[in-house]
Amino acid sequence: MRARLLVIVLFLVGLLAAGLGVPLALSYAQARQLTMFTDRLTDTIFYASVAERPIAQADTTGLEAELARYDAVYGVAVLVLDEDGDLVATSRQPPPALDADARERVELALANRRSEVYPLLLPWDERPLVLAEPVLVDTEVRGVAVTVSSTEELRTEELRVWALVAAAGLVALGLGVVVALPIVRWILRPVRRLDEGTGRVAAAVLAGADPEPVADGSGPPELRQLSVSFDRMTETVAQAYGAQRAFVADASHQLRNPLTALHLRLSNLDGHVDADAAEDHVAALEEAERLATLLDGLLALARAERTAPPVVGEVDPAVEDRVEAWRPLAEHEGLRLVNGGVAGLRVRAPENAIETVLDAVLDNAVKYAPEGSAITVRTAVAGETVEIAVRDTGPGMSPEQLERATDRFWRSPGQSNVEGSGLGLAIAARTLEVAGGELVLELPAGGGLRVVARLPRAVDDDGDAPPPDPPQGR
Repeated sequence: MRARLLVIVLFLVGLLAAGLGVPLALSYAQARQLTMFTDRLTDTIFYASVAERPIAQADTTGLEAELARYDAVYGVAVLVLDEDGDLVATSRQPPPALDADARERVELALANRRSEVYPLLLPWDERPLVLAEPVLVDTEVRGVAVTVSSTEELRTEELRVWALVAAAGLVALGLGVVVALPIVRWILRPVRRLDEGTGRVAAAVLAGADPEPVADGSGPPELRQLSVSFDRMTETVAQAYGAQRAFVADASHQLRNPLTALHLRLSNLDGHVDADAAEDHVAALEEAERLATLLDGLLALARAERTAPPVVGEVDPAVEDRVEAWRPLAEHEGLRLVNGGVAGLRVRAPENAIETVLDAVLDNAVKYAPEGSAITVRTAVAGETVEIAVRDTGPGMSPEQLERATDRFWRSPGQSNVEGSGLGLAIAARTLEVAGGELVLELPAGGGLRVVARLPRAVDDDGDAPPPDPPQGR
């Protein structure tokens, strides 16, 4: 936007400079040309009167000498022609040639008409200034006096004036930039702070922190008011988001006690329910357990949305701990849990972030992987990030389903019979987002699903990441 505003300002300054400079240069050129024309016209009329006697007496002996002196002093060629257009006297040898325009002026003079003013001569027009005045003897035209003046000096002066105008225009543009830059910065400062503040506000709101105000009292009144309105809006959004997060956490926590009591009461009814109501009793117990699972997921999601300071942690211990924790269940389901990849990696993330993500991802993998298959957990380095990938060979998802897989409470339509709350991948994605990473779902060749958790790689104090250990399988 700054560039566009500068272009507009420079365009207006350029128009102003052109609007003032071009008429000034044209006016100056016309005035100089008119002065030259008047001088040459006076001289031409003078020599037309001087040539009256020599033409009348047919004796031009002294006339050529006088014309030559004038030519030597002023550099202007003078010719005297008779009424037939033949040369009578000249100031230089050979005499200058007359072009068609000059001959037309001679013919007008022979018709007893005065020289007309020349149109404006442009710097690239190299034609001489030719004036012709009739030589009258007893009011009868007996010849023509012609002056041929070089316009080089006039054109040089015009070029100098045009150069001065162009230089003045460039100076005006430079001054326009110097003056406009502070003004443009002043105008755009609220816009720039709004642009920079949008990302900070979004991150702060999502992290549950207080957003930093963008209004600083600078800029035009309209933009200052916009910044104030933006701060009010972000404050309202932050409050609403905080209230929503607090409500989810509080409601989930408060519902745990009555739900536990309900589940206990239903369990105590075991053996005391009529045979006709036994099926309903079992269904009620299952619904209570499902509701408990859902509340656990909501509590985990609320914890994932809390802001926690990032710390540097080792990847291997966290991955090995979760793999070993899930191995018994995987083996019970007839699955092999394989851990491998690059060892010795470190990441910068909130405490227990890796464990939370792996719990959610491995839970899904164990649920959907077919019996007898393997679930692979591999660590790798990708630029400035560390990747922890979990690959299974289950039914996978369609590309359209991948886009919604991390939505809260979303479950694949074909897996509605599998136990779950639809919060696992949402918790993992939110945990990584707060940590400055991301969760990527891929459809690898051979089927199944590959879930990649990316976290910022930790660096040493000198800014270099420690070299990872060679890849190994575990």
